[in-house]
Amino acid sequence: MKQVFCLYEKAWSGSPVQFAWQKTLGNFLAVIGIDHSVKIFDRHGQKRNEISLPGNCVAMDWDKDGDTLAIITDKSSTIFLWDAITNKTSQVDSGMRVGALLAVGTTKGNLLIYNRQTSRKISVLGKHTKRITCGCWSIENLLALGGEDKMITISNQEGDTIRQTSISSEPSDMQFSVMKTDERVPTRESTVSVVVGKKTLFLFNLNDPDNPIDLKFQQPYGNIVSYKWYGDGYIMIGFSQGCFVVISTHIREIGQEVFQAHNHKDNLSSIAISQSLNKAASCGDNCIKIHDLADMREMYAIINLDDENKGVDQMAWTDDGQLLAVSTRRGSLHVFLTKLPILGDACSTRIAYLTSLLEVTIANHELPVTVSVEVEPSFVAIGVYHLAVGMNNRAWFYALGENNVKKLKDVEYLGTVASMHLNSDYAAALFEGKVQLHMIESEGLDAQEERETRLFPADDDKYRILCHALTSDFLIYGTDTGVIHYFFIEDWQYVNEYRHSVSVRKVFPDPNGTRMAFIDDKSDGFVYCPVNDSIFEIPDFSPTIKGILWENWPMDKGVFVAFDDDKVYTYVFHKDAIQGNISSLKRFSEAWEICRLLNDQSCWNELAEACLHHMEVDFAIRVYRTSGNAGMVMSLEQVKGIEDHNLLAGHLAMFTSDFNLAQDLYLASSCPIAALEVLFKMCIFSAGFVSSTPSIERGHLLVTERKEWMQLKQCNRVIMLMLWHIMRRESLEATSYCFSFDCQYQEHDEVCLAGVAQMSIRMGDVRRGVNQAIKHPSRLLKRDCGAILENMKQFSEAAQLYEKGQYYDKAASVYIRCKNWAKVGELLPQVSSPKIHLQYAKAKEADGRYTEAVIAYEHAKQWDSVIRLYLDHLNNPEKAVNIVRETQSLEGAKMVARFFLRLGDYGSAIQFLVMSKCNNEAFTLAQQHNKMEIYADIISSENTTNEDYQSIALYFEAEKKHFQAGKFFLLCGQYGRALRHFLQSPSTEDNLAMEMAIETVGRAKDETLTNQLIDYLMGEGDGMPQDAKYLFRLYMALKQHREAARTAIIIAREEQCSGNYRNARDVLFSMYSELKTQKIKISSEMATNLMILHSYILVKIHVKRGDHMKGARMLIRVANNISKFPSHIVPILTSAVIECHRAGLKNSAFSFAAMLMRPEYRSKIDPKYKKKIETMVRRRDTSEIEEPTTACPYCAFQLPECELLCPSCKNNLPYCIATGRHMVRDDWTVCPHCDFPALYTEFKRINLVDLKKINDCTEYLKLEDEDQ
Repeated sequence: MKQVFCLYEKAWSGSPVQFAWQKTLGNFLAVIGIDHSVKIFDRHGQKRNEISLPGNCVAMDWDKDGDTLAIITDKSSTIFLWDAITNKTSQVDSGMRVGALLAVGTTKGNLLIYNRQTSRKISVLGKHTKRITCGCWSIENLLALGGEDKMITISNQEGDTIRQTSISSEPSDMQFSVMKTDERVPTRESTVSVVVGKKTLFLFNLNDPDNPIDLKFQQPYGNIVSYKWYGDGYIMIGFSQGCFVVISTHIREIGQEVFQAHNHKDNLSSIAISQSLNKAASCGDNCIKIHDLADMREMYAIINLDDENKGVDQMAWTDDGQLLAVSTRRGSLHVFLTKLPILGDACSTRIAYLTSLLEVTIANHELPVTVSVEVEPSFVAIGVYHLAVGMNNRAWFYALGENNVKKLKDVEYLGTVASMHLNSDYAAALFEGKVQLHMIESEGLDAQEERETRLFPADDDKYRILCHALTSDFLIYGTDTGVIHYFFIEDWQYVNEYRHSVSVRKVFPDPNGTRMAFIDDKSDGFVYCPVNDSIFEIPDFSPTIKGILWENWPMDKGVFVAFDDDKVYTYVFHKDAIQGNISSLKRFSEAWEICRLLNDQSCWNELAEACLHHMEVDFAIRVYRTSGNAGMVMSLEQVKGIEDHNLLAGHLAMFTSDFNLAQDLYLASSCPIAALEVLFKMCIFSAGFVSSTPSIERGHLLVTERKEWMQLKQCNRVIMLMLWHIMRRESLEATSYCFSFDCQYQEHDEVCLAGVAQMSIRMGDVRRGVNQAIKHPSRLLKRDCGAILENMKQFSEAAQLYEKGQYYDKAASVYIRCKNWAKVGELLPQVSSPKIHLQYAKAKEADGRYTEAVIAYEHAKQWDSVIRLYLDHLNNPEKAVNIVRETQSLEGAKMVARFFLRLGDYGSAIQFLVMSKCNNEAFTLAQQHNKMEIYADIISSENTTNEDYQSIALYFEAEKKHFQAGKFFLLCGQYGRALRHFLQSPSTEDNLAMEMAIETVGRAKDETLTNQLIDYLMGEGDGMPQDAKYLFRLYMALKQHREAARTAIIIAREEQCSGNYRNARDVLFSMYSELKTQKIKISSEMATNLMILHSYILVKIHVKRGDHMKGARMLIRVANNISKFPSHIVPILTSAVIECHRAGLKNSAFSFAAMLMRPEYRSKIDPKYKKKIETMVRRRDTSEIEEPTTACPYCAFQLPECELLCPSCKNNLPYCIATGRHMVRDDWTVCPHCDFPALYTEFKRINLVDLKKINDCTEYLKLEDEDQ
């Protein structure tokens, strides 16, 4: 523990001081003594401000972010607020502040809550009956207060009391926290703790207010001085007699002491806990003792203050745990450094590291040198002759002399510096994705101006630099695009660039820059050699590694260490080895001495093999000579003069019996034929093995040989593959095994023949290879050989093999390359590739063979070319037109339009111009040749723009063609102009203009246009009202259903009076359906009229089907309302008499016959029926077939099946659309189109023709769609 500074002022002399660290940041310390002023110091002990107070300071506290300090005094209601950002003081009435809220308690028990952000004040009178002595805020902005009235209150941020409880004595030191629970989930601060009477600790759980906990402690402990919550619900409590205890608040452990220690002999004055350091401290007597929270029994440190004869008073840590402040009873304040950021840098054997907040120590072989710096640095960089420290965007540079350190200058950069590196002359700073390279001391050096500084990357480079390093010769940096750049400082230009697959996060070059380790975005490590642009992945590289350091000693220049938080990993990199980079120290001299002492043959062999691996030939000769291996000495003497690295490595690999490695090295050398030696040895062994051991099963050997062949094939080694196949064949023939006769190994023989075919082609014996491939049964072999021939530009043979292998697309493609169109034509029916058909079509078109070209273009789906040939060469416009209609080709439509334009067929030309989206050309053509109606009909069916519609509308407006003008003004959304033209349009039989006017108003939903059309329909202008049906349709379009319903009744009444019963019924039925859909109540008048008219429609259906009983029942219903049919009273009554008589309803027939005998009707009776009716009246027959009864669907009361009013429940009953009878619950269905109810059994029987006569549902209805 190191003391940073000590504060002592005369004004404080003789009395304790109060102090408070700035929360969160810990950059400021507020101190107040008996001099009525608050002094603000920074973390280095420099005074930044002083605030004079009108009286003694009662309390002060920082807000949770450390932005504002609040101070209250005993002789003023003013609250002093000091802003740490602006260094300014403001004043308001009263306070203590946490969060955005300031709570002020008064001596009379009143409360003031002040929100500084909104400047809102909330006064709460009578919160307590006596003085408020303590309080605290929770994270959720709950306010806990305690007072001399022995009450604790919990309030919200509006000042409303939500909990309160009484205690036994006066409260002090109130805190919010969380009690320990079994659940490991974050919970809100629900527990208030408070010291009661300095003897007990009171815990009040807001979730369990009825069961507070009162913790009492042993009498010898003395009074409670202070307590702190920490960890998972633990409390550390300090007592006045020098001891402290730790308790748990878990409900099963509460009341038990987890730990107890007597730290101080006479007294304990304060305790403090740092969660970030995981440390606890207590102070008393003249010392401070610090414990580790992980193991309280371990004493971490002891600080003695021997000069403080009155003892220590209070202490507190900053939130980050870096500084611990301790006040004394004589008025001094000591600040100790308890945690220091790990900050440092190394260059060669020199290291610089932070040893205090404003102190950097430089260590080398000599004694360490301490450098005092001006600011607390966030980065440190050390070079050969310089030191740099800095923070934010500034850096201070120091020159390192033999016995002293001299400050040179400070530099400001364009952004916050993330890291910096130095060499002897230059500094490189990384900030915001850029690196600035500049000279450290440009004065007195003969440096060119352009070499003084440079910013990377250039403005036109779109990447961000993530890391950088600086060696004596190079600036090296890695980017987010994965590129590593080498910038040569001497030539002031880039000299090397390597592209990695992912971003490069960190780079670590060796001292010379010739090797570099880097870590990428996947946390993988690599070693990169810029000399030959080779890269090696570091094996077993931990993803937690933070950095890499290279060895500076030249003898171990390939050694580097990688480190993380708790481990160091050592690696050795050697590029001069027959197996690439391998790990060993290459200290052969020391190994020689050990082998000489041990004098063990196995040790000598191991050392010799290691020398061979590292290509130390001379040392290996020395070892083999010592161990007595003369053969190896002679072999090595023969090869040691070879300069080709790969060839020498191949020989050494052969000596170590690593044939595969030797083969690879030979092939990469200047003498690849040496690889055959390896293969010959392997093949001679296999052939000799086969011929000398005929009793061994051949299949086992062939499997082994085939694996060898597959390995060679995958490496694409042509010469060696050919040799392998020939030797295998000779070996097999030598042992009397034949390809064609040994069926047991046919597959293996076919593989050998396939290999011979491929290798023959590769070696130039094309005829032999092609013949072998054609004879071979494998399609894949033909494809592979064809590909080899195609690469060799032997197109005819390649195409032949593709064709034999039934790869018709490939064959046709190769035939095209050698211009053999005849063969392409033969293969075309089997070809599926559109590209080949297109190439063939172009060739045929060039030859003038248009019919064949058209067919090929069609197979290639090139419809534009097909259309062009049909129009320009084959004179078949009908076919071209059909293709354009089917394919909707824009370019084809243009060609057809031009064709018709040449013929003078302007209407067709306009049609195809519109289809090709050439609307402007089509409009101009229609305008020039008076074909605008044709253009308008075409354009109205297309999805086009409002501008096109408006152009047509304006044309028709100029031509006084009001209907067409209105139609296109409607399409472009100009509803006012559209309505005006529709109303000016002359009347026609179907009066389509009026229908369009109604549609216009319905779309516009504009009250002015609606009133204009209603006035026109009512005849306000010319006194000639229009047909009421248009008013009805207008109301329907505007969705004014009530007005439409009233209009519908009027229209239906007029139609009835005119005898148009079907029209009347249709109007009412459509209105009925619409009102039902909109869930609007249907008037009884409309429902009754619809029922009567519908019954009238049903009469003809039933009579035609021969169902006279149903017809008679409907006629009875109609005749009973005969006044609704004034134009046909006599015919309806006559029909009623006849149908009732036929159905056996003699009494009903008599009643209607008697009505016909009235004077006003008698003369109008049809003479054909008159005599029969008169006879019926004279000879009265009162017999009547009783009407069957069915259940009411509401109350199940039995009533006649055609009765529509239930005498029991008084409900109007729904009736069947097909029969007119009332509905029955268990025989219910609805029409899928109009949703009208129907009896299921009856609805199934009716045919579609009759249904169409009842209601036009046949377009939407299939009988199999009905569902009961």
